[in-house]
Amino acid sequence: MNLKKLKQAEEAFFNRYPGGFENPDMIEIGKKHKMDKMIAFAQETFVRRNFKLPDLIIDNMIKVVSRSSMVSLFEKPKFRDFTNSLSPKSKQLLAGGLEELLHGQEQQGFETMLDVLKSGKLAKWSLMTICQTYFRPQFEVFIKPTTAKGVIEYFELKNLQYKPTPTWSFYDEYRSVINEMKSKVDSSLSPYNAAFSGFLMITMEGRLS
Repeated sequence: MNLKKLKQAEEAFFNRYPGGFENPDMIEIGKKHKMDKMIAFAQETFVRRNFKLPDLIIDNMIKVVSRSSMVSLFEKPKFRDFTNSLSPKSKQLLAGGLEELLHGQEQQGFETMLDVLKSGKLAKWSLMTICQTYFRPQFEVFIKPTTAKGVIEYFELKNLQYKPTPTWSFYDEYRSVINEMKSKVDSSLSPYNAAFSGFLMITMEGRLS
């Protein structure tokens, strides 16, 4: 990680937006993401006891994807139609994968979900990371390909190589690096990891000049 670039980004961001994400301009930008509402929904919906009802979990996964501002409009109907068309066994597998990812063996859950989504050609980083992003917003990471590739290149993350097909090893390492990076800057830049990624994206797009 190039710490010098990260600290320069922090300084430039505060110069442009005093107070970080508490700045009125950033608050206004943040309204469209409805993070508090989405987090509350995910945390209430994906409590462990609800996983006894796979159909309910699948319905609420669809709601999270459909309502999220971070998932592309192109992917939302495809995810809805695919998951609705799954057999009861496949729905149970997908819901069980999410349960493991959130409450048990993370890698096992991730790979179970990945296998199900691959069958519908929907093994996309956004769909693989959106539910946990809202469920544990201070720890998990939402992976948007353009942002992830930019972060790796701009901040010189030598040990990470982005690939379009999701893998647990990349997710685990990228999450570790993002959480390390946010520990090096003011906490106001990371009310949520999604916001911290937004800060990195703004930095890389040169919007602070």
